[in-house]
This record gives sequence, C-alpha cells and structure tokens, in this order.
Amino acid sequence: MKMITFASQKQTLFMKPSKNIPVPVLRRMPSYLSFVKTLQKQGEKFVSSTRIAEYMEIDSTQVTKDLSHTGLSGKTRVGYEVDSFVSVLEDFLGFSRIDNAFLVGAGSLGCALLQDKGLSAFGLQIEAAFDTDKSKIGTKVNDIEIFHIDQFRMMAQERHVVIGIITVPAEYAQNVADLMVAWGIKAIWNFTPARIKVPSHIVVQNTTIYMNLAILFNKLYHQE
Repeated sequence: MKMITFASQKQTLFMKPSKNIPVPVLRRMPSYLSFVKTLQKQGEKFVSSTRIAEYMEIDSTQVTKDLSHTGLSGKTRVGYEVDSFVSVLEDFLGFSRIDNAFLVGAGSLGCALLQDKGLSAFGLQIEAAFDTDKSKIGTKVNDIEIFHIDQFRMMAQERHVVIGIITVPAEYAQNVADLMVAWGIKAIWNFTPARIKVPSHIVVQNTTIYMNLAILFNKLYHQE
C-alpha cells in the first residue's frame, strides 16, 4: 500500500436501555449531560424534563423520549435524580471509560485537538500523534509526542489502540484511512472535508468545521 506524502436506583426509575439510538438523539444527549452536570456542581438534587427542555429550547416530551433510550425514567412531580442522571448518561454515552486514540496530521487542527484537555473528560485520550514532517517528529504538544507515520502500525498493536483521528489535508484523507484500516483501526474520527470510503465494519464519524461555517453564514446572510 502506498505511503502518504505528507446512579442511585432509590431515587430514579430504570428501564432497559435501547440499542439502536437515532443520531439526532445522540447529538442532543451531551448537551443534556452538560446542563445537568452544571446543576450538580451547584448542589441541585433533582431536575425535571421541563427544565432541561427550556434550556435546550425543545419540547419536554422530546427530552423524556430521548432519555427513555438510556433506561432513565424520572419520578412523578420530582423529575430525575441529578447524580443518577449524570452517572447513567456518562455510562450510556461511553464517557465514563477512557478509550485511547492515535491522531494523524499534526498541523494546526491536529495540534488544536492535542491541546484540548477536555477530550479526556468525555472518554477520549489521544495517546500519540503521527506525521511525515521531519521537523515535527520527536516534538510534543501538550505532552503528547509526535511520531513518524511509519511507527503507527507497531504502536497501535502494542497499545491496543483501535480509534484513529484524521486531521491531514483532504487530499490525503483516503490514503490515511486505508492505512488505518490495514493497521487494525476499528473507528475513525475524520476531521477533513473528504468523505472517506472504508469497509462496512469500520465506524466512521465525519466532523468538519467548514460545514458548520457554511450553515452559520447561510443563517447570517440569507435567512430573514
């Protein structure tokens, strides 16, 4: 293959969690969690679906429906017990455990992710970064060392890393994805505008700031 060039059950009722969760629901849940964690820090013990809905600017029935996927069910006239809410949602979203990841592409975007200390609070720890730029090899960003891409395969096997993050220029994204798949990566977080093609058993999440920027500009300049 060609190398690239570059919670308490006394207070809260529980039901069996769902397995297949709609993506829009998953996108809302971290916001639910963030809001309730703020209430937890303020010492509050209970929160209603109505209060969460007001914060999210959506209908309270949507909140209740979303949370039913987690197995949480609030008590009548009381709501959800805050500590249990946080515990259950963190576990449901996978934030309560730490998964290690390797990042490929130590440019401006890649380095920004390396410096983001908040990722570990949501269950993701970037163990190492990789690049082909000799000036970057051996340096560190936020105590995370940058290695040559040639070391990716061996290190992934040694550290049992199965998550890869792609922050290379778009024209190299597919090549990097192919290498990651060949080297044992099972899930890819793609930050490039390119839409990579991988085998069906590989999990891919595409995240691009340019898409969100286009939406922002459209709302700013084209919507009345």
